[in-house]
Formats: sequence, structure tokens, C-alpha cells
Amino acid sequence: MLAQRTLKSLTRAVGVGLHSGQRVELTLRPAQPETGIVFRRIDLPEPVDIPVSTLAVTDTRMASTISVGDARVHTVEHLMSACAGLGVDNLYVDITAEEVPILDGSSASFVFLLQSAGIALQNAPRRFIRVKQPVEVRQGEGAQAKWARLEPYHGFKLRFEIDFAHPAVDSTGQCVEFDLGTGNYSRDIARARTFGFTKDVETMRARGLGLGGSMDNVIVVDDSRVLNAEGLRYGDEFAKHKILDAIGDLHVLGQPLLAAYSAYRSGHALNNKLLRQLLADPAAHDTLSFDDAAQAPRRFAELAPAW
Repeated sequence: MLAQRTLKSLTRAVGVGLHSGQRVELTLRPAQPETGIVFRRIDLPEPVDIPVSTLAVTDTRMASTISVGDARVHTVEHLMSACAGLGVDNLYVDITAEEVPILDGSSASFVFLLQSAGIALQNAPRRFIRVKQPVEVRQGEGAQAKWARLEPYHGFKLRFEIDFAHPAVDSTGQCVEFDLGTGNYSRDIARARTFGFTKDVETMRARGLGLGGSMDNVIVVDDSRVLNAEGLRYGDEFAKHKILDAIGDLHVLGQPLLAAYSAYRSGHALNNKLLRQLLADPAAHDTLSFDDAAQAPRRFAELAPAW
């Protein structure tokens, strides 16, 4: 049986929210089979559980936000991406503010936290959402066009193409492909950081966004170049971060996908719209588990390798 996974022990981190600038403490705790990933706002007078799901996503401006009633958690996508990359199904995330800490701007710190806690197999089958028919969402026309698509595939792979029409970004790799069955998430994707442009800083901060951003956690780009002294971690780091985000955005589905995802200039909003369209069409998907792990996609039965 290909089994569900949780953590062997709890683990903690402290940081600041990228947009709020607030100090936040995060505790990742093991959870029972069938729990899913549940964020718990322990800073509120009465703690509120916010289970991750496609429909729990209520805001996609600059990040993915989930909520229950008035309780919300912003910027969940990097932690969700790490959970997807390592195959973690069940997890409680205790959080002391309304935004997940940005840490170094990638998902590498979350990967380290999850791996340091250890991954435990559970006595319950891992259930996948299998895409059976192509599903696509589009937005805009001409130079403003964006799209995202899911197609049937026995595994999980992604292809993302960016187009920022910016010299510093255009000089790097514009298209990235990653297959979870043949690649190494920790090595190939997790270290790609979020990025921002100096021309947008004043506008964002006037809207109360980007208040926790710095060169310690964001690739900062002016009109022509990357300003971070250490440069880029990958030759295609901008495109790889969009893959990292997409993996996290898709993992809010609540179950791992068996699908091929491809996108052009997509983002949090379009990714969530794609999931909603998939779920709205019963003929486009079904649920699948593997009694015989040998029948699962390549390497899906293996625990994720360390760095």
C-alpha cells in the first residue's frame, strides 16, 4: 500500500511575514490519517482551525490566502509547496499571526523543517486526484494572455513559462520543466526565492504589502539588474520560483495530483481557478489509491531524498 505521511515529531520556526512584516511563530505537528493540512490560528482568543482546501482560498492577490469566517492565513504557498515536494499529507500548522513567515523567500527552510522532524508512514492509503480529461483556464488577450492547464499523466509534472519583458529576467531561463518522479524537489526547486521589482515597492507598501521584504528573503530587481550581492541561486531562478508557487497552489486541493500541469504567465488566482474548474467537472477527475505501491508512479513510494 502507498501510505499517507505525517511528521515523526513537531518542529518550530520563527520569522516575519513578507507582506505584514509581523513576527510570527510556526509550529508543525504530526496529525492523524485523513486530517489533511490544517492551519490553526492560536493567537486568537479562541483558536480557529483552517483546513486547507481549494474552496478555502479566499484571496489570491500577491499570495494565496485561506480563511474560515474572519480568521485567515496569508502566503501559504511556500509551505504547501514543501509539503507537496516531500509528500506530506497530514499536518497541523500552529501559527501566531495571520501570515506564514517568509524565512529565506523560498521553500528550502520549510523542507529543512519537515525533514528534520522526520517523515512517518501511516496506516491509511494515500489518495490521489487523477486528472482524466484536459482542463484549461485562460485570461486576457494578445500580450496580456495567461493560461494554465491540467492534462492526464501517471505522475506529477509541471511546465511553466514566464514573460516579464524585463532585461534582468529575460537574461535567465524563461521556461522550466520539473517531474516529481525523476527530479529532486529539494535540490532542483526548493531554493528558488520569491522576487520583486524596485519600481513596485512604493505602490505595494502603500497597500500594506511587502512590509517584511528585504534582500534576505527576496530577489530584488531594479530597471536592469539583480541587486542582491550573491546573485541568483539558479540560472532560471525566476521561472523555478513560479514552479515552486504552482506546486504549492495546486497542493491546496487537499490530495496530491496525478496530472501534467503547464502554464504561461499564470499566478495564484489562475491556479486556484484551474482547480475549481477541475472539481466542477466530475468527468475530468477521479480519486485513486494504490494497494500495490509498485503500481504507483515512479519514485512516489520513496521518501523524499535529503539535499
